[in-house]
Parts: sequence; structure tokens; C-alpha cells
Amino acid sequence: MLSAFPNSLKIPELRQRIFFTLGLVFICRLVAAIPIPGVDAIALKQLIEQIQNTAGGSFLGLYNLFSGGALQRFAVGSLGIMPYISASIILQLMTAVVPALERLAREGETGREKITEYTRYLTIILCVVQGFGMAVMLENPGQLDINQRVVLFPGWGFRIMAVLTMTTGSMLLMWFGEQITERGIGNGVSLVITVGIISLLPGAVQATVNMFTPVDGIAQFSIFHLVGLLVTLFLVIAGVVAVTQAQRKIPVQYAKRVVGRKVYGGQSTYMPLRVNYSGVMPIIFAQAILMFPTKLLSMVDIGFFKRVGAALAYGTDLYNLIYALMILFFSYFWVATQFNPIQIADDLKKHGGYVPGIRPGRPTAEYLDKTMTRITLAGAVFLTIIAVIPSVMAQRLGIPWIVASFFGGTSLLIIVGVMLDTMRQIESHLLTRHYDGFLKKGKLRSRR
Repeated sequence: MLSAFPNSLKIPELRQRIFFTLGLVFICRLVAAIPIPGVDAIALKQLIEQIQNTAGGSFLGLYNLFSGGALQRFAVGSLGIMPYISASIILQLMTAVVPALERLAREGETGREKITEYTRYLTIILCVVQGFGMAVMLENPGQLDINQRVVLFPGWGFRIMAVLTMTTGSMLLMWFGEQITERGIGNGVSLVITVGIISLLPGAVQATVNMFTPVDGIAQFSIFHLVGLLVTLFLVIAGVVAVTQAQRKIPVQYAKRVVGRKVYGGQSTYMPLRVNYSGVMPIIFAQAILMFPTKLLSMVDIGFFKRVGAALAYGTDLYNLIYALMILFFSYFWVATQFNPIQIADDLKKHGGYVPGIRPGRPTAEYLDKTMTRITLAGAVFLTIIAVIPSVMAQRLGIPWIVASFFGGTSLLIIVGVMLDTMRQIESHLLTRHYDGFLKKGKLRSRR
């Protein structure tokens, strides 16, 4: 495996792609580090710390995680790549229910280019709305106790500048992601998010060191806690890799066809159905939706609503229960909107393929739907466990959230998924040039 890394630099095309990707990733980190003018950094830090202790702190931490820490600095890339991700998800869901978009999706490359164009327009709209809301929030932090103004010169001038700057930063990150996908290595948009999450790793390591550093001669955690954390981290990563790679292989047989003197078909293959078909989407949906009731109820000055809002606060038993149920629901919802067994069965029938023991057509569609429903349950339960781990560690065990976030949730799922995808692409280049991949000894294969 270690020999695969130097072998990657021996292939000119792959070396060029890797260096191109690293260069754009470096620029993305600059976009996340350059602050927007007109904001007091000290007052902004106080504001972020106070918001993290309120009902919206979990959502703020999630958004700051996806932006790679740019939000807490109010940098040019404060919105990150999330508006583009949100626009892509909205268009994907609308494709399943809007006939016009569904026809575009079936038109091939031309239709996909049109949907991509709509996604970019929707991204700009989301950037303007979110940027304006963020600028207004900084000008009027509400009831939070801030010693000085966060925005030095509030008004429409600051709002317009902030909206234009953040929108430009998000569109620039979107363009970088597309360029990495086309001319670099890996999925560009996912890679931008992953690098932003990994950029918070040094802070997590420092927080971990502080956990075991004695204060007044007494450390908060002992060496046994450290061993437990390392074992938990290893087991969680191993589980995420296993379930991310897990798939149910449906055997498919193609009938023989005689065209002239040649015989076509007759081969046996399989159709892979992923256990975790929905990926990280159910967790993102559940977190985004649960943020709104808590925030709205906490703003109502009525005792009953405030108690309900406190019961739904991040990390409570009621929050974790509803959170788990919503992840289960959205796992099946995503499969229902994105997996079309009727279309798959029709395509198999058109090409002369069939599942052994199952009649073509509707019986095949019912078989695929039943199989997908069963394996989705396993993937949904796994997602639920992984999503709840950071909340339990932060609220019950007193572990800092920046440390607990790397033990599960969206961050770990995104990192593992993107790393596996990137390694597969690099390995395909290595195997094409007769080099062994990451899972075999790194020696040059015979070209015979």
C-alpha cells in the first residue's frame, strides 16, 4: 500500500492530476481564511461562543464544519459549498416528482447539462438569501451579551458587500470543485468539503491533549479513557468502511442472441445494491429539520413552549429519539425517490437480461424493491448509530464537540466515503499502467 503512493507520481497524467487537485485545494483553504472587511474579530469570536451554547449551536457547528472553519472567521468562503449541495439535493428530489425535469434527466448529456445550469442558478439564489441573513444577524445579534459591535459600519453598504463577497466565494468553490472533478482526481465538491473538515483536525487534537492535561494536579480523563477512545475510533472507522463498501449482489443472466454467424449475450453478471444507498443525506436532512423547531420554540415567551424547546435541545433524550426516527424515515425516503425498480426491470427486459428464478417485468421490479427495502433497514440502523455517537459523547461523557464529531456523524461518513472514492480512482490509474493498487504489494507488474 505504501509503495502505491510513490508509484502514483511515476505516471505523468496521474501526477499532473494530483498536483492540480492539491493546488486548487490550497486556494480553497485561502478562501476560507481571508475575512470579510468590516467585522470585529474579537466580538465575532464572543458571538460564536455564545451562539454555540444556545439552541442553534448544533446547526452552527455543523455549518462551520462544512465550511472548514470559515464561518467562525466570517471569511470569504463562509457559506462554503453548502448552497451548491442544497441546490443539487433540491433538484434531485424535484427530478423524481416533476415530469419536465425527469424528461431532462433521461435525455442524456444534454439534459444533465440543463439540470446543472438550473442548479447553478438556484445556488446563486440560496447564496444571496443565506448571505443576507448572515449579515443581518451579525448587525443585530439579538439578546446575546456582546461587549462591542460585531459589524463596525452596519447598514446596506455592509450587507451588499457581504452578500456579494460570500456569493462570489461560494461560486468560486463550486467552480473549483467542478474543475477538480474534470481535471483532477476524485469528486471535487466532496473533496472540498472533506478538506474543510480535516482542517479542523489540529483543533480536535489540541482539545484531546487538553482533556488529558492535569489542571491543579488533576486530569479530567485518565489513560483508560484514552485507550477506550482509540478502540472506539478504530471500531467506528472499521464499521463505516465496511458498511460503506457493503453491497448485495443480485445475479443477472443475459439471454443468447444469434445475429448472423455471431452469438451475443449469454454472460452472467450481477447488479450491486448498496446497503447504505442514501449515504450521509438522511443525517443532513434530520439535523437541518430539527434545528428549526428548537430555535422557534426558544423565541416564544411562553413557559410551555420554552420547556418543549428545552426538551428538544441538542443532546437530550427526546432529541436523540426523534433524530434517530427521522434518520430511519429519510433513509427510506431517499431510496424511494432515487431508486426506481420498475425502470431497472424494464431496462433489463429490453436488453435481454433477467434475474435467475424471477420472471422479467413486474415480478423483477417487486423482487428488487423487496430486496432494497430489507438491506436499507440495515443501512438505516447503522446510520442512526453512527449519527448518535457524537451527541452521546459530547453530552453524556463531557467530551468536547470538536473531538466527538470525528467519532461519527456527517464528518466521519464524508471523510471515509470521499477517501475511498479517491483511492479507487487512483488505483484505476495504477492498474491501467500495470502497477499494483493499494491492497497488493507495490511492485511493477509484468507487461507480457
